[in-house]
Amino acid sequence: MRFHLIDRIETWTPRERITARKVTTVAEDYWQDTANGPALPFGLALEALCQSATWLIMLSTDHKQRAALLAVAEATAHRPVVPGEVLRMEARIESMNDDAAILDGTVTVDGETVLEASGIMCALIDAERLDDPANTARMARQLQGGGPVG
Repeated sequence: MRFHLIDRIETWTPRERITARKVTTVAEDYWQDTANGPALPFGLALEALCQSATWLIMLSTDHKQRAALLAVAEATAHRPVVPGEVLRMEARIESMNDDAAILDGTVTVDGETVLEASGIMCALIDAERLDDPANTARMARQLQGGGPVG
């Protein structure tokens, strides 16, 4: 089973930045019970940002490389995300070579920052090691508006 936290890639500039979104619903399995009702666990908001970052790497390398998370220097949650909110992830490449990339990014809801992370360090690996290139290309088309995500 795959765990996708990206519904749509809104914009991207090769080797620079990506903006993606995730519409949350109460029907999803990952909500954490809190005194104030269900909330998205901090780690999943960070995961959504990291998934956006790996799509930026894959799109920038014509699906040849994929980002494998090594470390996050700093991540701060500003408030909980609740069911029904639309997450907007923006990741920016700070540096990138053939072996690694470092990115920074934010997750916002209606323009309000709910999470920010810096120093997201990723190893760049051969994408074919993790998935069939045809499947990756198909999903990239779907995330960019070419049909439903499977």
